[in-house]
Amino acid sequence: MSRVNGSFIGTHALPQNLSISQLRADVKGRVVTPEDADYDAVRIGLSRDVVRRPALIVRPVDAFDVSQVVSLARETGMELAIRSGGHSLAGFSTSEGGIVLDLSLMKGLEINVEERTAWAEAGLTAGEYTLAAAKYGLATGFGDAASVGLGGLTTGGGIGYLVRKYGLTIDNLLAARVVTADGEIRYTDAETHPDLFWAIRGGGGNFGVVTHFKFRLHEVDTIVGGMLILPATPEVISSFAAEAEAAPDELSTIANIMPAPPMPFIPAEYHGQIVVLAMMVYTGNVDEGLRVVAPFRKLAEPIVDMIGPMPYPQIYLPEDPNYQPAAAVRSKFIDNLDERAAQVMLDHLHASTAPMSIVQFRVLGGAMARVPADATAFAHRSSRIMVTFIVEYINRDEAAIHNAWVAGAMADLAQGDGSVYVNFLADEGEARVRDAYPNVTWEQMAAIKAKYDPTNLFHRNQNIAPKAE
Repeated sequence: MSRVNGSFIGTHALPQNLSISQLRADVKGRVVTPEDADYDAVRIGLSRDVVRRPALIVRPVDAFDVSQVVSLARETGMELAIRSGGHSLAGFSTSEGGIVLDLSLMKGLEINVEERTAWAEAGLTAGEYTLAAAKYGLATGFGDAASVGLGGLTTGGGIGYLVRKYGLTIDNLLAARVVTADGEIRYTDAETHPDLFWAIRGGGGNFGVVTHFKFRLHEVDTIVGGMLILPATPEVISSFAAEAEAAPDELSTIANIMPAPPMPFIPAEYHGQIVVLAMMVYTGNVDEGLRVVAPFRKLAEPIVDMIGPMPYPQIYLPEDPNYQPAAAVRSKFIDNLDERAAQVMLDHLHASTAPMSIVQFRVLGGAMARVPADATAFAHRSSRIMVTFIVEYINRDEAAIHNAWVAGAMADLAQGDGSVYVNFLADEGEARVRDAYPNVTWEQMAAIKAKYDPTNLFHRNQNIAPKAE
């Protein structure tokens, strides 16, 4: 271990002209180096799936701090990784030997109840924002996990519990503040830097660091929702998908075909059996919501029925902070979930050797589909169903086995053109990143990338290279 400018840096040498003491004086937030006592705890918390050794971790408190770090990375040539909530499936929220810009201290939130808008800093999680907005009976739709950071989720699109009623998260993004590769803090909306605003709505972190989001809020107070667990047969699975697609826009569902976990409210005889565990949200009149969910209860005798009126934030299931498994994931959009496709899913689940294997499907449509495909960098507006094969496991040495399982299962589900939601991509190579965007969208993003990040400073992401001159 060596020392440069007063800081131990382990095996990763910092540039000789970089003064840690000066950086600490310039940045109002926290600068963490390998000599700090909590360095290991901080770096391990940067990603849910990958642990690396950054040379430097900076935890900014405002956009000016972010600008300082972006300029530092540009001037030194050090690799820059951006961390919001740490949910990056590919481990892009950390770096080996580079700089990590950890936004987790930026949790400011200003809610304008009269305008039904909110300015949110990028370090907030979906759960924190949702709980704060719920005090006023308001909500913005995010994903399905309370712990996901707003930054990565929003810039990729945002497909969650309100997607059919209110669209993607980006469909409710009104403005943003972005630190671009030149270190400038830019305000962007539909009229100011409209090309940048278009690109950050679906193009991920390729165009800069979004420090602040201005969201539209909707009146979402008491919902009809919760968990419904049904037997997993091909008929039940395909019928559930058909009912979800036929339901009014007020109903959004996320269904998981999986072994029933040993939860106390699930009868013991079903523990470990493959079931359909569905999370459902109807936002609107409660009586009408109860009528809308009734057909799902008739698909089969429910194993667990916890559907009913509830405050919206309760739809986020509790998460165990001590349970941090590795994950193998493959996802794509499909057009139809019939009994044949359901049988393929079940066959692969029964063949899996993993501690936990899941096939998740989200029926889309509704408000998401009514936005023109070219309105944002997320262009899969007409996609009907998103399917994801997931393995959670503890032994990292088994990664090859489980990645082979998810890849093989997805290949056997021979539907669709392979297009994929960028936030559900693992580290799958450039060709799969291209599958997240139609060619015309890709070309437009590459041109915008060349304008705002010509040297590809922001490349720790599902990367879009700048278009060559």
